[in-house]
Amino acid sequence: MGVIDNIKDTISKAVFTPSTLMSGRGGLHMTQIILSLVTFLLAAFRGGSSHTYWNYAMFTWAFCPIMTLIITIIEMFKLDIILDMVCMDWSDFTTGMAMSSALMTVSVAIFYANFYVCLKFACLYGWIVSIFAFLCGLVYTLEVVKDKILEKKKGSYLAALPGFMKVLEAFVSCMIFISLTGYRERPVLIMCVIAYIIPFPILPLIIATNILKKLKKCLPFNLDRFVFIFLVISVVLYIFTAIMWPIFMFRNNPRPSDCPPSFCIWAIQFMVAFFTYVNLIFFTLDLIFTLLGICGFRQT
Repeated sequence: MGVIDNIKDTISKAVFTPSTLMSGRGGLHMTQIILSLVTFLLAAFRGGSSHTYWNYAMFTWAFCPIMTLIITIIEMFKLDIILDMVCMDWSDFTTGMAMSSALMTVSVAIFYANFYVCLKFACLYGWIVSIFAFLCGLVYTLEVVKDKILEKKKGSYLAALPGFMKVLEAFVSCMIFISLTGYRERPVLIMCVIAYIIPFPILPLIIATNILKKLKKCLPFNLDRFVFIFLVISVVLYIFTAIMWPIFMFRNNPRPSDCPPSFCIWAIQFMVAFFTYVNLIFFTLDLIFTLLGICGFRQT
């Protein structure tokens, strides 16, 4: 009866509270949603592009405000009380989402400015979109500063180093995917692409399982041991790509003399190599911290 009474008491607290929109947190969320949507509309009005970086930017300016809106609605109806009790650490989830959104929006602002901003009058519209893009990144960063520094929230997974390391690994993987080009009809480079793909779908599953506490307890295997095996395989795969991609992509393929600083195929191919080494470092640190059981990582 005690558990049932607790559930009934929790449900009774889940009432509509529009006053949450007037709080500092609610106002920040509304600013994030409005700025993201304005930036999305401005970029869409500018015209479409087949460029993967543009597609990534449009996805980010749609995904981040949608997630913020969902979080706001849940908190407005106090449903976070039920979620916190039943299946997840709500504070950890929201702080982790703010950190992820800040990472995405800031990176998009940099990419967009790199490709669409110049010192000519014709680039004026690109400047306007870029300014709004950086404002989006700023307001999401402000939420992270508010949660982690001012309020000193300590996450249980997603907003803590073990979970955010997985977010970083998934984020860098996305950067690699949107930069992939020039690998077709090259068997070794195709193998590199397969090596990039293998760890990627497992990362969100690991993140989701750790966020949903009840689901984690129902697993028929030790999740921490599975994560350790996953990290070992990922490090091996990224060592392979870190060696093979630069050799087979840049052998007899020097940087063209007419390759502009902001955009050329060679530079994008170089970005794949750069992000490969970045993710190799992240996966290696993740594996070492897991082995040592430090910084909040669970030792297997």
